Order: sequence, then structure tokens, then C-alpha cells
Amino acid sequence: MMGLALLVIVCVATVTVGFRLLRRPPSAPRKILAAAVTAGFVAMATALVTILLEAPAMAATGAATASSGMGFIGASLATGMACLGAGIAVAMVGAAALGTVAEKPELLGTTLIYLGLAEGIAIYGVIVSLLILGRL
Repeated sequence: MMGLALLVIVCVATVTVGFRLLRRPPSAPRKILAAAVTAGFVAMATALVTILLEAPAMAATGAATASSGMGFIGASLATGMACLGAGIAVAMVGAAALGTVAEKPELLGTTLIYLGLAEGIAIYGVIVSLLILGRL
């Protein structure tokens, strides 16, 4: 029960940070990214502490073990970090592609291929997380 309260507190704090970041001007994307990553790491640390605190109670009731909880954290990390990397890649490739298409419109197809490759990073993360979940 204590773990659930801890998770609720972290979720509320993360949402609060998100709303404060919405009011910031987009001129500081690195600060926004750093705050989002920090909030994510705090949420992951809280989930880890929750799993460790709730493990004896779960083992006594025959529920999922702490190792399966770590598997869930691993699967969420695989998807989350891959999507974060894909977002950064699409932002950089998309900006360059837009500049290229503005100068040479005949290169639109090539730039779309590059954007698709950047988006593929997120799909790899989802596949890895599905493989992790399949072993639990």
C-alpha cells in the first residue's frame, strides 16, 4: 500500500512538472528535455523502490515476484528510451529534410526514407519490450 501512495505522489509531481514546462518558451529545448528525463528517472526510481518494498507482501500472497517487476521495468525502459531517441532523431532529420526539400523539391522521397529510418528506432524498442514481456 505504501508503494501505491509513493507512485501516486510521483505521478502527481511528474504531471505538475509537465504543466510547468508547457508555460516555458520553446527557446530552451535542452532544459525541457533535461527536466523530462529527470522526471522519468525519478518515476523509475520510485517504481524500483515500490517493487522492493512490496516484494515480501507479493511473495506471501503468491502474486508476481520482484523479478517479474524488474522485467516490466526493463520492458518499459526499452520502449521509453527508444521512443525518446526516435523523437530526437526525427526532430533533427525532419529539420534537415525540410531545409533540403525547400531547396530541391525532387529530393522529397529520399528525405521521407530517412525519416522512416529514424522512426524505426521506436519500433525496435517496442520489439525488444515485447520479447522481454514474452519471457516473463
